[in-house]
Amino acid sequence: MSDKLAYRIDLTGPSADRFDEILTPAAVEFVAKLDNEFAGRRRELLDERRLRREKLASGEEKLGFLPETAHIRNDESWQVAPAAPGLEDRRVEITGPTDRKMTVNALNSGAKVWLADFEDANSPTWHNMIDGQLNLYDAIRRDIDFTGENGKRYTIGDEPATIVARPRGWHLVEKHIRIDGRPVSASLVDFGLFFFHNARQLLARGRGPYFYLPKLENHREARLWNDVFRFAQRELGLPQGAIRATVLIETITAAFEMDEILYELREHAAGLNAGRWDYIFSVIKNFSEHGADFVLPDRAQVTMTVPFMRSYTELLVRTCHKRGAHAIGGMAAFIPSRDPEINANALEKVRQDKEREAGDGFDGSWVAHPGLVPVCREVFDQVLGGWPNQLGKLREDVVVTAEDLLDVASAGGEVTEEGLRANINVGLRYLDSWLRGTGAAGISNLMEDAATAEIARCQVWQWIRNGTKLADGTAITTELAYEMLREELGRIHAELGAGNRLDDARDIFVETALGEKLPAFFTTSAYARYLTS
Repeated sequence: MSDKLAYRIDLTGPSADRFDEILTPAAVEFVAKLDNEFAGRRRELLDERRLRREKLASGEEKLGFLPETAHIRNDESWQVAPAAPGLEDRRVEITGPTDRKMTVNALNSGAKVWLADFEDANSPTWHNMIDGQLNLYDAIRRDIDFTGENGKRYTIGDEPATIVARPRGWHLVEKHIRIDGRPVSASLVDFGLFFFHNARQLLARGRGPYFYLPKLENHREARLWNDVFRFAQRELGLPQGAIRATVLIETITAAFEMDEILYELREHAAGLNAGRWDYIFSVIKNFSEHGADFVLPDRAQVTMTVPFMRSYTELLVRTCHKRGAHAIGGMAAFIPSRDPEINANALEKVRQDKEREAGDGFDGSWVAHPGLVPVCREVFDQVLGGWPNQLGKLREDVVVTAEDLLDVASAGGEVTEEGLRANINVGLRYLDSWLRGTGAAGISNLMEDAATAEIARCQVWQWIRNGTKLADGTAITTELAYEMLREELGRIHAELGAGNRLDDARDIFVETALGEKLPAFFTTSAYARYLTS
C-alpha cells in the first residue's frame, strides 16, 4: 500500500477472527484517502470549536441566530431530498451498540429503524469497532445469528429494521490506524469502513447507506460531512445522493443553525433528531461559568416539558417539516424490570413522553430496549393512522426566539444531596462499564450511554464552580464532592467485587469533574490513556 500512496498506513490494533475481511488493503486505503482529503479541514473546525467555546465561556460571544445566514432561513423555496427507501416511515427507532446479540435483537425488534451505534452506546475498544463492522457486514447480507444462554439460535426475520449507522464524532480519533504516524479521524474510520463494504450491497437490496451524524456544533461541520459524502460516492462510482444522513441536534450551538445544517446536507439530508441527553450536557458545558441562571437542577428534574427544552424540540419539528425532513424524538431509556410496579410506573412515563412527541408533530422516536418498541409504536400508530409520517404538520404556530432557547433558568427545580450522589455514583458505574468494554450500561433500570457520564461530571463541576447550595443549604464544595466520591466508591466496590476498573473510573472522574478546568469530553483523554486494546 505504501507503493500506491504518498503516505504510510499502519494498523496497530490486535488481530482477531475475520478482522481481515473488514481491514482489507482496499478498504483501509479508502479510509486513508478520506482522511488525507479532509483531515486538515477537520482540525480547523475543531480549532474553531475550542475558540468559540472559550468566547462563550468568557461572555465575549453571545449565542443567537446567525445574521449572515438569514437568507437561508428566510428562503421558503428549498427542500431536502425526498425520503429514501426504508426511511419513509420512522415511527419507532431502536438504538444500541453493534455487538452480535444486539444486532439480531434490534433488527427483529419490530422497530422501523435501528441506529447501529459506533458512538456513545459503544465503548471504542479496537475489538468493539471492528467486530461491530463485521456484524453489520453479515447482517446486511442476511448471514448473521447468535445462540442465547438458553441454547436457542436466533436469526434475522423477514422484515428487519432499516440500518442507520452512527459513526463517532469529529472530535475523536482512532488510534489503531495511523497515517504517517498520526491517528486517523474516528468519524472517517467508522463511516469509511461501513460505506466501502456495504454501500453497493445496500443499494442492491433496495436500501442505501444511511447514517446518523453526532455532536455537530454548526453548519460548517455539516458541510464537511456533505463533502465527505460526495467524495465517497465519487470514489466508489455511486450516484450522488445515495447516502442519507440524519443529524442529531444535541448541542446548544447547533440548535441555532438547524435550517443551515439541513441546507448544507440537503441532497443527503433525511432529518434531525432531538438528542436530549447530549443537549443537556452541551448546555451545562457551554455555560458552566455563567452563574446561577445557567445552573441546572438534578438531572432527573430536567424533563422535556421544561420551557427551554420545549422550545428546542418544537423548533426542531417546525424546521424539519418546513424543509420536508423527518423530525425524530428523544430517547426512552427505561429497561423493563421484573418488578410489575416499577414496570407499570415507568411504562406510563414512557407513554406520556411519546404522546407528547407525537402530539408535537414528531415523525417517530427512539427507544433503547426492544421491550419499549410496542408502547412507542402504539402511540405513533394512533396519531399517524395510515400515514407514514407527519410531514404535513408544519407547526407554523411555533415561534421560538434566542431568549427562549437560552432560558435555562426556566427549568426551575433544585439541587439535592440525592442528585449529587447520583451523579457521582452513576458516573463511576458508567465509567467502569465503559473501561471494561461496554458502552450501553444498564444502571438502575435505565440504559445509560456516554452522555450520562458527561452530564454527571459536568454538573458536579458546575455546581462546585458556582458555589451551588443543596436543598438543605449545604454548599457544594470540592471537599464535599471528594467525601461523597469516597463513600460511593466504597459502596460500588463492595457490590461489584473483583474484576472491576473502579480505580481507573475514579481517576477519570476526578480529572474531568473535580479539576480546575472542565474538559470538553471525558472520552478523548480516557480513550487515549485507558483503552489499551
